[in-house]
Amino acid sequence: MNREMLMLIDAISREKNVERDIVMGAVEQALASATKKLYAGDVDIRVSLDRDSGNYETFRRWHVVPDEAGLQLPDQEILLFEAQEQIPDIEVDEYIEEPIESLPIGRIGAMAAKQVILQKIRDAEREMLLNDFMSRGEKIFVGTVKRMDKGDIICEAGRVEGRLRRSEMIPKENLRSGDRVRAMIMEVDMTLRSAPILLSRSAPEFMIELFRQEVPEIEQGLLEIKTCARDPGSRAKIAVLSHDKRVDPIGTCVGVRGTRVNAVTNELAGERVDIVLWSEDPAQFVIGALAPANVQSIVVDRTCVWLLTSRVGRSTSWMPPNLPKSKPKKRLASANCSWKNSMWTRKSPTS
Repeated sequence: MNREMLMLIDAISREKNVERDIVMGAVEQALASATKKLYAGDVDIRVSLDRDSGNYETFRRWHVVPDEAGLQLPDQEILLFEAQEQIPDIEVDEYIEEPIESLPIGRIGAMAAKQVILQKIRDAEREMLLNDFMSRGEKIFVGTVKRMDKGDIICEAGRVEGRLRRSEMIPKENLRSGDRVRAMIMEVDMTLRSAPILLSRSAPEFMIELFRQEVPEIEQGLLEIKTCARDPGSRAKIAVLSHDKRVDPIGTCVGVRGTRVNAVTNELAGERVDIVLWSEDPAQFVIGALAPANVQSIVVDRTCVWLLTSRVGRSTSWMPPNLPKSKPKKRLASANCSWKNSMWTRKSPTS
């Protein structure tokens, strides 16, 4: 029996290219889970497997808790004063163990436990692949659409999968199986059985990272994107600052004939990008963020920016969409400046 167990462990270790100790731990968990089913309550079982001989011992154990805490899990806990009656020098958070009869594992039992063991191995293998991928330090996930999962899109990059939720997609964007997709890596949720890497294409951080890849001056530290506000799929505003007086921040981000900003726009389903200069002076920053509107007066207090704008030289019957009359653009300007903007518009210089 012990020889069959060791042969099974060695075979799985070679087949899955996983360390032998990890497989041993999975076997111990599988044996403990099988033994636990023999008891009516929610008991705590530990199995100790000898790495050389294959012999194993099974223990039922109780967690020592303070007397004043009481028993929250009666089948798994024991009060300190009761534990000290058995072991005088035992302390809180230690365990009392009692040897019990080990579950016999023959050839049929070994095959029955194999599925539980393989699941543990798959989890360990998935964690190793995920740790290897995250250790590269990449911020943008580049892969292909693999399948749909309850409205979420599962993207695949090699043997690693990412999850793009519907709320993190660009509105009206239609991604199909096999399409190439790029998205920002937001977090890793190991509680998800599949695709634990959570992605986003609508986050402002995604646009900042796209500009960082398209504009070498940002990576070199000559330029810095201070703020970014997006209305995904429609328009966005970014505020840039130059750390070198010889570098024009707006022209550098736009590129020759708009090549750099167009690359970002094409990646984001045609989302238009307004690039403004960042300023430490909030009034000057707000005026730049609202361009091409003409700000006639501005009052700044601790929580709000009060403005009076006008469309000089424009008739009231024709209002072009690039002027900040639209609510999305006002909202983007407010989010970009991290201020609440209260705005009144004078439609003609004489009104």
